[in-house]
Amino acid sequence: MKPIGYWLNRTDQALTGHMNAMLAEFGLTRLAWQVLNVVEDDPQATDADVLTVLAANAGADALTAAVEQVLADGWAARPGPARIALTADGRARLTEVAARVDAFRTRSTAGISPEEYRTAVTVLERMTHNLETGAQR
Repeated sequence: MKPIGYWLNRTDQALTGHMNAMLAEFGLTRLAWQVLNVVEDDPQATDADVLTVLAANAGADALTAAVEQVLADGWAARPGPARIALTADGRARLTEVAARVDAFRTRSTAGISPEEYRTAVTVLERMTHNLETGAQR
């Protein structure tokens, strides 16, 4: 059996590759889509909020580039200094993307029960907590 790190890396690569391919028709990447979700969840979002929320997903340079991408492509606009908000068109297009993402999630979890999914996420959360807090047995 391969170790968990191997499967974590393979899973992340597979998720990113398939999402990027699926989102390409919308002019998005997985990271740009994640930026849009942060902005959708917080209409008062700032660039700093995006960087903080998505810090585990990418570095500051990649996140800044993704913010610039969604601004340039009209998904979002700047209602104030360092603020970012979805445009009406961006919100409408994001609704269309959501249907494709739901289908992607269904495909990626085929054959996995909700209980198995919850267990996998719980175990990964616990492992992360153990390592980030230096927990000992």
